[in-house]
Amino acid sequence: MHRNRKAVPGIARARPVSVALLVAATALAGCERGSSHGPGAATTGPSGCPAVQAEARAAVTRAERTDVPWNGPTSGPAAVPGKTVVYVAQTMTNPGVAAVAQGVKEAARVIGWKVRVIDGEGTPAGIQAALSEAVALRPSGIVIGGFDPDSTSQQVARATAAHIPLIGWHAVAAPGPSVHPRLFTNITTKVDDVASISAQWVVARSHGNAGVVLFTDASIPFAKHKSELIRKGLAACPGVRLLAYENIPIPDASSRTPREVSFLLSRFGSRWTHSVAINDLYFADAAPAFRAAGKTGSGPPFNIGAGDGDPSAFQRINGEQYQAATVPEPLSLQGWQILDEFNRAFSGRPASGYVAPVHISTESNSKGATTWDPSGYREAYRKIWGK
Repeated sequence: MHRNRKAVPGIARARPVSVALLVAATALAGCERGSSHGPGAATTGPSGCPAVQAEARAAVTRAERTDVPWNGPTSGPAAVPGKTVVYVAQTMTNPGVAAVAQGVKEAARVIGWKVRVIDGEGTPAGIQAALSEAVALRPSGIVIGGFDPDSTSQQVARATAAHIPLIGWHAVAAPGPSVHPRLFTNITTKVDDVASISAQWVVARSHGNAGVVLFTDASIPFAKHKSELIRKGLAACPGVRLLAYENIPIPDASSRTPREVSFLLSRFGSRWTHSVAINDLYFADAAPAFRAAGKTGSGPPFNIGAGDGDPSAFQRINGEQYQAATVPEPLSLQGWQILDEFNRAFSGRPASGYVAPVHISTESNSKGATTWDPSGYREAYRKIWGK
């Protein structure tokens, strides 16, 4: 998400959020926080939840593995020669969008295609102009890189009329083919899986006893849906208490988050042990308030970002600076997948249906890396393409 700040399913500090969603967020930027300070916001319940804890620990252990074998496609059409792809970026200052673009370029060198990147520069007008330029070039295919196709409906219609296949990255909420808007496929992780593993991380990390603050942007339907799923996951353990449900619009995060965090620290004190946010950016903005309150960067509260995993999040995690974990997207892998999906489209084949599994990155398993880059996909796609 961005401020010029990612679709959330993607900031200048570059932040991963689609422009169309940002416009919606800005329109509602004056909305009040959600249930944070209303009656019953802080709940109590019996301690622990052995069965839920056991399930959460198993899920988190799987998600933290870094040696997972490639579980994506192993067969498909050989490389179609001589293709050109245009990657229309929501903004190249968004680290998620930029990292996927780099993955597309890397894969294009292997498959033997040309790639051009056009930067929408983070504004509705800029993105519309960028997509118009892309359609005018009549390429073999166009990538919708991190923005809502509905915000460029005229340009999408022209591309469709010209029989130019469109593939989205975080363009719509769900992975896979889309009819409205028409996309050959959309590349993203599953929001249900991201939300579930984020809540399970809190349950497992706290041994079923936690006081949690949940940060969201309720003006963005996708983000609100994600946070409601997280809330449901936390509620599965009676010993996990939701202290506050903070609704802070993404465009206001840099100004409001420090103030809200200071208030929450004064209100809840040591009862606040964990936090979950729908995007890592909240913890960058929260850090000054935690620091001013004398909190150590290694926590508590222990904080997890439920989405994206941009380099700044990894830097906070590896430096133990007010973030303990993130649920990152495998951005380079997704760039390679985009090229493979185009190759299937050019060959008259259906989309692969592959969705990368969720992963949790922490200081102990990231080993200083600033991205989540699983193994096996480059070799698999080279073999499929005959390269």
